[in-house]
Amino acid sequence: MVVINTYRDLFVWQKSMKLVTNIYKNTATFPQSENYGLTSQIRRCAISIPSNIAEGYGRNSTGDYKRFLRISMGSLFELQTQIEIAFNLNYISKDIFQEILSDTNELDRMLSSLISKIKD
Repeated sequence: MVVINTYRDLFVWQKSMKLVTNIYKNTATFPQSENYGLTSQIRRCAISIPSNIAEGYGRNSTGDYKRFLRISMGSLFELQTQIEIAFNLNYISKDIFQEILSDTNELDRMLSSLISKIKD
């Protein structure tokens, strides 16, 4: 059995941190004209996912925790949309797009499971 002492012990937080790193690496090659547009928006969405998991964990109520996990989920869906836009604009390859989409789909399942397991 895994003991959770901090949000850092949550697999969903660890996986989302890896996603952020991957997003930063893959958006580094976007056109400079996108620095304040799509690049910035994609990075902010990605950062929002583990940040809200951590913030929710630190709250003193399960209701707040679930609310922040749902915010993470919203950021995840926003990220999926923006990554597809980047793919459509040929900023990322099909392989990178599919890799990121697969990672986000796994995070979707993990977040959904965690939200359903938290009792109000």
